[in-house]
Amino acid sequence: MKDIAIIGAGINGTALAYRLAKEGVAVALFDTKIAGGGSGAAGAFLSPKFLKSSDVKTVINTALDEAFDFYEEVEHSLIARYNLLHIAKDERDAKNIRYMKEHKEISLLASPPPFIPANEYVYTETSALVDAKGMCEALAKGSDFVKDHITKIERKDELWILNDGKYSAKKLVLATGAYSALIGEKYLSKVLRGIWGHRIDVVSDFKSDISIHQFVSISPSKKGELSIGATHDVHFSPINGGAYDYESGRAELLEKASRTVNLGKTKVLRDYVGLRSGSIDHLPIVGKVANLDATLKKLGSFELKKKRQDFDAYVYYDDLYMINGSAGYGFVLAPMLSRFLSEHILRDAAISPLLQPVRFLPRYVRREL
Repeated sequence: MKDIAIIGAGINGTALAYRLAKEGVAVALFDTKIAGGGSGAAGAFLSPKFLKSSDVKTVINTALDEAFDFYEEVEHSLIARYNLLHIAKDERDAKNIRYMKEHKEISLLASPPPFIPANEYVYTETSALVDAKGMCEALAKGSDFVKDHITKIERKDELWILNDGKYSAKKLVLATGAYSALIGEKYLSKVLRGIWGHRIDVVSDFKSDISIHQFVSISPSKKGELSIGATHDVHFSPINGGAYDYESGRAELLEKASRTVNLGKTKVLRDYVGLRSGSIDHLPIVGKVANLDATLKKLGSFELKKKRQDFDAYVYYDDLYMINGSAGYGFVLAPMLSRFLSEHILRDAAISPLLQPVRFLPRYVRREL
């Protein structure tokens, strides 16, 4: 039996495992492989969110500085700093870039980029590339990694029981990404959406020592290769069955990259694919899990339909938490989200209602009941 079981060994699960293990907590990390899903396919870019004012932008850009320091602390050889040339893909994007430049929300490099794009752009050193799989493996080292697929959880005798008694833990964290949430709460059933990602490593006539983001990201590596990714496909999902068309995915990535730079002769070396999870309001999800039926019984649907809600009055599962919904910014957000959750679990530190899974409960009640 462990103090805490974490189901899901992507970037959120492994970052949380790392923080808890550093505090001396006995952690079991469950998955079929480390970074086997969306985290392994991620471009793992650390870069700002280019928007005007929004909660999403505030959360992501607040997390960014912490992410640089966190990964350097874990293993500096697995994070590489490259200057970033972010080019607007359309006029809406251009307006957002101009807003951030005019309001001095991003540090700009004084030197010009290697080429001057036709569209609005930002050239900054506020960027890095993380070795996605290598970093998740490094984060998991302090925990017991259990290579198993967890299909059932239940609460019994003040413990969480996994797979009909095969494993047990005092506390349970669901970091399952776009795959099964394992908890049958209706208000969470349609909150997460799967986003299929595909990234490729290539050798090309085009050489670059900076990261270039426009329709896709084109980033260098220490091996002299380029990493191109990642597509975001909300239509394909391995959960629904069917085979993914790798050739079509590669062609799409190369075509989008070629709109920005002339790749010349190019050879695909490796593919990385996986299903990421994003939330319906585009904000990540972190915190304890509320019990809808018990909360309805306690407060009634009329109370839950009111505009102002007191989440402290809700009924929660004992020792059950979630960390999820980071979409394409998983590696930016995971250090901050894992800190929030570890401090909440260990010291009962507050988490903003803006990020808690319970924010979706009253929305469900208003819509469905």
